[in-house]
Amino acid sequence: MKKLTSAAIGALLLATGTAQAAIPIYAFMVKHAYPHDTGAFTQGLYIKDGALFESTGLKGQSSIRRVQLETGRVLQKKDIAAEFFGEGIAPVGNEIVSLTWTTQVGFVYDAKTFALKRKFSYTGEGWGLTGNGAHLFMSDGTAAIRVLDPKTLAEVRRIQVSAEGRPIASLNELEWVDGQLFANVWGSDVIARIDPETGKVVGWIDLTGLADKDWKGMGPDDVLNGIAWDAQHKRLFVTGKHWPKLFEIELVERTGRR
Repeated sequence: MKKLTSAAIGALLLATGTAQAAIPIYAFMVKHAYPHDTGAFTQGLYIKDGALFESTGLKGQSSIRRVQLETGRVLQKKDIAAEFFGEGIAPVGNEIVSLTWTTQVGFVYDAKTFALKRKFSYTGEGWGLTGNGAHLFMSDGTAAIRVLDPKTLAEVRRIQVSAEGRPIASLNELEWVDGQLFANVWGSDVIARIDPETGKVVGWIDLTGLADKDWKGMGPDDVLNGIAWDAQHKRLFVTGKHWPKLFEIELVERTGRR
């Protein structure tokens, strides 16, 4: 079965938008735009108890941070050792679980002090991470999402993600949103809404036009990546690598032809 890569997502959206397809497409409205640190190569993002947490990547620049939403100011920061390329983060109780890209090592930090508590290992690559209380969900750049036990961090099973029978590869940053998994598709302006039980994509969020292509200093890798859901206030936030803004958006389902 041929994998659907990020380069083919736009064509799929066009096809599903012009046909009576089963997968709905959502556009967006920007409700607020907040400052975002352009030095942050965003890999993970979440909100807990009103606080915004972010992880950043690149060797020698990777960190986990607590950020003031309204100003983008970094309130607390923990640098990750230079040999590691930081990836996704997720809260588990009073701890923060953190992935790295190709070194097969993860870290567990105290959520209040950012002190390193322990390390853990996994096979393959680490990309995105999120949780729903009962489990953690980890992406690895393929069409599979690993389900982890939040206490032992051992893999329980895998979810194979597909849309209309085709695997969706390059799944990156993850967020648990009201019973669904939201996943950035790396290299695209698209977020997949995934049923965690079946792995089927049940919606596409098309964020084309959200990023200003004239932003100064933007490179080819500075793509959409970062989803945070404020469950208490039902607010959805997105950003990207080195983006100067973090956006609160509202989703609007498209109707009719594109």
